[in-house]
Formats: sequence, structure tokens, C-alpha cells
Amino acid sequence: MPGSHPNSHSEKYYTQILIGFAAIIGFVLTTFYAIFELKKDKSWYFWALLAAFLLISGIYFCLSAFVHKIKSDFNRRAKQREQHKTFMADN
Repeated sequence: MPGSHPNSHSEKYYTQILIGFAAIIGFVLTTFYAIFELKKDKSWYFWALLAAFLLISGIYFCLSAFVHKIKSDFNRRAKQREQHKTFMADN
């Protein structure tokens, strides 16, 4: 429902930014593990795919969080503008 959660974009922003940062941190840790701990002769394809997945998903969630932050700010400004118009009409 559109009006049921006035801060739904704000809530989505925080959850998605946390997921995005966690995925990017996971990417860095996976990359460092693959570089420093794996032997040269081991198969690196799995670790490369895992790192790529974590990087892409981290970027996706961070960008999605950015969109929700913009929508939250637009909704907040529209609400403030409406309250200002109501206040000015009452005076």
C-alpha cells in the first residue's frame, strides 16, 4: 500500500546500504584470501566467480540504496512543502 509506510524508502535505504557494504567487504576479503592463501596450482575459477558476484551485488545494492535515499528525500520535501502551504493558508 502506498500510504502504509511513510518511511519505507528510508528503511529500504538503510537495509540495502548495509547489504551492499557487506557484499563489497566480502569481495575484498575473498580477493585477499584468493591472492594470499591459495596455492598457484589450485583452481581459482570458483573464487573469481564468487568475488565477481559479491562485487556486482554490492554495487547493485549500493546504487539501489541511493535511489531509495533520493525517493525518501523527495517524499520528505513534498511533505514539508505541503505542511508549509497548509500553514500559510491558515494564516
